[in-house]
Order: sequence, then C-alpha cells, then structure tokens
Amino acid sequence: MSSLPASPPLAGPPKPLANPFRPATFFVSVNELSDLPDTAGGEVAFVGRSNAGKSSAINTLATRNQLAFVSKTPGRTQQINYFSLPEDRFLVDLPGYGFATAPQSVKQHWQELISAYLLSRAQLRALVLIMDARHPLKELDRQLIDWFVPAQKPMHVLLTKADKLSRQERIATLRRVNEELGKLPLQSSAQLFSSLSREGLDEAIIAIARLLGLTGFALAEIKSPG
Repeated sequence: MSSLPASPPLAGPPKPLANPFRPATFFVSVNELSDLPDTAGGEVAFVGRSNAGKSSAINTLATRNQLAFVSKTPGRTQQINYFSLPEDRFLVDLPGYGFATAPQSVKQHWQELISAYLLSRAQLRALVLIMDARHPLKELDRQLIDWFVPAQKPMHVLLTKADKLSRQERIATLRRVNEELGKLPLQSSAQLFSSLSREGLDEAIIAIARLLGLTGFALAEIKSPG
C-alpha cells in the first residue's frame, strides 16, 4: 500500500517587501530639453518646492544616503538628474521650485525647463509631487499642478515630513489634500511620508513601482494609513 504524499510545509512568515528602487544608480544630468537621454523605457519624475524634502525622499525610496544630493541650501538641484533602474526604467529628479533668492534668469529657466519637460516628454509615465505636509498646496504647488494637468498622466503626492505633525494633523492634512486632488481632471493620489521615520515607505514603493510598470518584484498589498 503506497503511503500518502507528504503534507506541504507550513508557510513561514511573509517575506519582506522587495524594493525595486534599491538598484538605482546615477545615470546623467542635463540642463536642456535637447540633452534628455533617448531612453526606451518609462520614467517617473519627482518635483517639489525647494527644501520640501525631494532629494531625501528619493534617497529613502532607494535606501541610499547619497543617491540624490541633499543640501542644506535650498535650490541646489539645478539640473534634471536621471537615476537608472532595472527594466530600462528611470527616476527623474527635477529642479526644485520656489527658491526665493535665485536670480530671476535662473527661475525663468527652471520654469520653462520643468513645464516643457512635463508636457513634452513621451517617456514620462507619472509625476511624484513632493509637498511639505505642514505647508501643502501653496501657490507654486498649485501652479505646478496646473502645468501638469494637460499632460493627462497620473500624479502621486508625497506629503513629506509627516513626523512633524500630530496624528490629528496628519489625518486632517491628508483629507484636505485628497479633497483638493479629487477636483482635478486627472488620476491622482496622496499619502503621508517621512524620510526620518520611514512612515509611508512601503506604500510609496508600491505606488511608484506600479506607476513605472515595474515587474518581477514581490509587491505585497499593504493597508492604507487611516
């Protein structure tokens, strides 16, 4: 009499979330649209006010301290910086806006560069808008959103420095931002994020990886913060 097949082993604890951004490496910096790389894959661009924590957010996503340059001087990112990923995908760090003491000629160049990139870059799949959770939806943030709406591509908002807010303030801020985004004629979403405490990191990894169309990673479902 043949023996019954052995029972399959019990499932162990869930594997940690795979991070598709860990392999990110610097690719190129450009200062003019004509110098943008002729890439075949998609890219997601990060943009935000100077000192909103944009470079820190990119570094946190990639679990790297110095992938994107973090400066105590607002407005340091003055070029479009590309970081390569597997599957011919890219993260794109756009110049920060709202740097009060920048020369007018520099401000004008940044405005034209960012606006033209957002509307003309065929490889752009989505925008990640970085806003300080303590001061979201300032005038320049709204102007940036207005520039992006005609592109009709998805936008994901990272409300950074969320660790600076109380729990009630976080809930109220996220609700208000989502209400404002809901009025826009484009696909959009928002979440709380902190490079310091890593709050919202898994949620951001999943959202941005999906926007990029990355495959081959164990992107587990997680609960949205409530």
